[in-house]
Amino acid sequence: MPPTKPIWSLDPHTTGKHLVLKNYMGAWLPIMLQSNKRVQVIDAFAGPGKYEGGEEGSPLIMLNALLGRDDLDKMRGRVDYIFIEKKPARARHLEEMVALVRGQLPTGCAVSVLNGTFTEIMTAALDKVASNNSQMVPSFVMIDPFGVSGTPMSLIERILQNDKSEVCITFMYESINRFKSTSQFETSLDDLFGCAEWREGNEIDDSKQRKDFFYGLYERRLRESGAKFVLHFDLYEENKLVYALFFATKNDRGCDKMKQAMWKADPFGDFRFTGRMGDQMSLEMKAVDFGLLQSQLRERFGIGQWIRIESAEEFMSSDKTLFHSGQLRNALKRMESDKTLEVDSASRKMRKNSLKGRRFRFLAEPRQARLL
Repeated sequence: MPPTKPIWSLDPHTTGKHLVLKNYMGAWLPIMLQSNKRVQVIDAFAGPGKYEGGEEGSPLIMLNALLGRDDLDKMRGRVDYIFIEKKPARARHLEEMVALVRGQLPTGCAVSVLNGTFTEIMTAALDKVASNNSQMVPSFVMIDPFGVSGTPMSLIERILQNDKSEVCITFMYESINRFKSTSQFETSLDDLFGCAEWREGNEIDDSKQRKDFFYGLYERRLRESGAKFVLHFDLYEENKLVYALFFATKNDRGCDKMKQAMWKADPFGDFRFTGRMGDQMSLEMKAVDFGLLQSQLRERFGIGQWIRIESAEEFMSSDKTLFHSGQLRNALKRMESDKTLEVDSASRKMRKNSLKGRRFRFLAEPRQARLL
């Protein structure tokens, strides 16, 4: 149930979501500020800024991802923070929290607390961009509702149509599953998916197949709306699904950094993140299963074919695997040590201290080979 008070206690599972946000913002901001004059961070359901116990909410986590850096003077770009909150009392409290740190922001950065709905405020902003025949500045949009209303796919599509914009969405599957047959929910679900196909899920009796159907439909709609890479991760408490996080972007580097953020956040407390890639695998993100990663690499590139390291890095950065690029080198070193991978000696000599341009191939049987 959504909280009724202006300020409420922090749910334990929200800590995990905030860890992901903190990790991703710490990676996203320096990358984007090195190559763009201005970027935008939007919290669509911002809340009051802090919880009853004094824990920071998502707006302050986003702000501190910038303020906590020791290289602010080296960043070329500036950040506009836009925090949207529907409840007036929460918006007022958030403004008080922001006022305490606003003066610490680098020159040119701005923070706006807007009282209204995500749909109203974001639609007006996108209409203004469209009227100028321009693109929205590079943006990260956190969409974290309490239920399934107020996050229409039509609006997410308008965001994703901008070249350097991406969304991270809390997908409340348990609410969908519980109320999918309730007539008053039909309009909300039509908006959420941007189509009526979700009704087909009502006819699926098997719980796993029904969940896969709804997840698959939502992922497909994000891709049809402009996303090139889509990830989703489930947050579980023991064996109970709390919710899922969907991340959609056009950029493989953003995809890779989000995977790194998820791996870094898990495990925490009594909760765990689980990632899934269609029917290929379900991966509990606690310890790296190098055997599974090696199997995925062999399946992707085959046996006996020479591969450039850049091709493997591209695969690792994509949404074709839940592993990330930072895990590649150890996987290859283990395979070479096990003599199931061979490195082209000529490519090794060309760049002794760099993997750039390195070529290798997977072997069907162990063979004498040198370490990477």
